[in-house]
Amino acid sequence: MRAYERFLEYVKINTQSDEESGTSPSFDGEFVLAEKLKAELCEMGIKAEVDENCYLFARIEATEGCEKAPVIGFISHMDTAPDCSGEGVKPLVRENYDGGDVSYPGGRIMKAADFPFLEKLAGETLITSDGTTLLGADDKAGVAEIMTAIKRLLTEGLPHGPIAVAFTPDEEIGKGTDRFDVEKFGARYAYTVDGGDVCEIEYENFNAAGAAIKIKGIPVHPGSAKGVMVNALNVACELHGLLPEEKRPENTEGREGFFHLMHVSGSVGAAEMRYIIRDHDRTVFEGMKEQMEAAVKQINDRYGEGTATLRMSDSYYNMIEKIKPHMHLVETAKAAISAQGLTPVEVPIRGGTDGARLSYMGLPCPNLGTGGFNFHGPYECITAERMDRAVGVILAIIDAYGRRR
Repeated sequence: MRAYERFLEYVKINTQSDEESGTSPSFDGEFVLAEKLKAELCEMGIKAEVDENCYLFARIEATEGCEKAPVIGFISHMDTAPDCSGEGVKPLVRENYDGGDVSYPGGRIMKAADFPFLEKLAGETLITSDGTTLLGADDKAGVAEIMTAIKRLLTEGLPHGPIAVAFTPDEEIGKGTDRFDVEKFGARYAYTVDGGDVCEIEYENFNAAGAAIKIKGIPVHPGSAKGVMVNALNVACELHGLLPEEKRPENTEGREGFFHLMHVSGSVGAAEMRYIIRDHDRTVFEGMKEQMEAAVKQINDRYGEGTATLRMSDSYYNMIEKIKPHMHLVETAKAAISAQGLTPVEVPIRGGTDGARLSYMGLPCPNLGTGGFNFHGPYECITAERMDRAVGVILAIIDAYGRRR
């Protein structure tokens, strides 16, 4: 069975995580997929378990002669993003895609002019949703690729060192590693299989913080407001204007960081704002947090202490600091990608990844591509051929580490 065939089954299971649930996992549907994967692994003769928080752990013992190789791990998440519905996914398979506009049954069109990468998919088997939901390639493609690689490993009797596998819940709401037991996982090194095109290797990501600001206004009747009213909504706008416009997401790219206003609500008397703060450079990142503090101070200096209250905390850091001592992970992945006839591309992640948090938890963990594009929306897509190559990358990495002693 090819990876895309597994994938077509997995995406039909709704695993859309819910950031408001307060439970772990955040949605019971994640258990449905976890138990299906457990059953498939058991059919392969692999011992697997799903814990009470929906983390699936499995271990493949080394073949004879490879017992001293380091334990290498592969990790993907089972949930899909809350940004777009994951219920009732109906995947469409377009063989020998021509590289042009993609039409959906309901009239939606993914235009090649808007998405130039489509041209390079010409001749491949394109897989999309029906345009009413996301597809789920993020990250059921990674799940399917790992499962397919394991099956091939066992069926073809390929020599290998010890391998650890984990499928996790709730990555899309930032909770994928909250209850990840690194010691139980048992790997010395690992890769998340959760990236974009199959030629990509990611080992840099943003440093990240979240900021919540509460603004206290003075509400009075507008007819007698002069010199008395402090409109919390106006103050929120003023505070936002104190942050550099060039540091907004829509004005940045590559390794450039940003202040992203995620939410604002309120009334004359009170308002709330939520930001995320991002930058690849740790020194610049710390300076941006100081800018946020300075903006809040300026508001309080003008309107009185306590007008604006800031709560800010770090979320994760750039994994490169933890990958640098283990660059063999990157070089091995590059060689594996090259072995598939592809040119490796190093991509700085403009976001976060479970691999970043895992790296800081003691498990160095760069990220491999899956062959997917346009994640988190109705234009999400992937090709069967790129999934095949992703399986090849995983197998080549397993082979490389199986030879290490």
